[in-house]
Amino acid sequence: MEKGLNSDIQINGNTYHVQTEDWGPAHRLVVSHVFRSGAIVKSVRTSYDSLFLEGRKSDTQTIRLAIKEQHHQILDLLISGQF
Repeated sequence: MEKGLNSDIQINGNTYHVQTEDWGPAHRLVVSHVFRSGAIVKSVRTSYDSLFLEGRKSDTQTIRLAIKEQHHQILDLLISGQF
């Protein structure tokens, strides 16, 4: 299981906390949660299978990259107002 990422971001007076983590080989998921006032307002799950179908190798480097990419995509969507 790889280390996750956490970010806090303020948008229109609201503070959002974004948490992205690897749920490990038993679950085979990279999961992001967006919190506002302590409640989950959005969740995004990406299966290992979809990562490796894109031609990536099944290794820790791929999972770390997937965590980083998914986390930054969520932040970009929040900033652009798409969440």
